[in-house]
Amino acid sequence: MAILRDLDREHQKHSRPRETKIIDGAAVTFSDMVVHRFRMGDVEDPVLYAAEPIWQWQQTEAGKFVMENAIESPWWVRHVDPTSYGFEFAIIARMKESDQTFYTLKYVNT
Repeated sequence: MAILRDLDREHQKHSRPRETKIIDGAAVTFSDMVVHRFRMGDVEDPVLYAAEPIWQWQQTEAGKFVMENAIESPWWVRHVDPTSYGFEFAIIARMKESDQTFYTLKYVNT
C-alpha cells in the first residue's frame, strides 16, 4: 500500500525558513518557491521518467531564468497523485524575493 502525501506538505518538510542578509548595504530576503509542477501517469520508475520533463523545462526561458537566479541548485519533490493514479512533481528554487516577483509576473500564467 502506498503512502499518500500532500505535495505542499512535502515541500514544507524540505523547505527552509525565509532568510534576510545585508548585501551591499541593502536587506535582501531569500525564500523557497515552487517554480514548476507537472504530473505523470503510473510508471515503473517515476524518477527516471521525470528526467525528460525536468530537462525540457530547464531549456525554456522560465527554466533558464530560474537556473541563473537560484541561490543554490533547484530541487524537486514527488508525491503520489491519487486522482490520476500517477505522480505529481514540483521543482523548488531558493531565490531572492525580487527575483520571485519578476518570475511570477513574467512566467506564471494566472
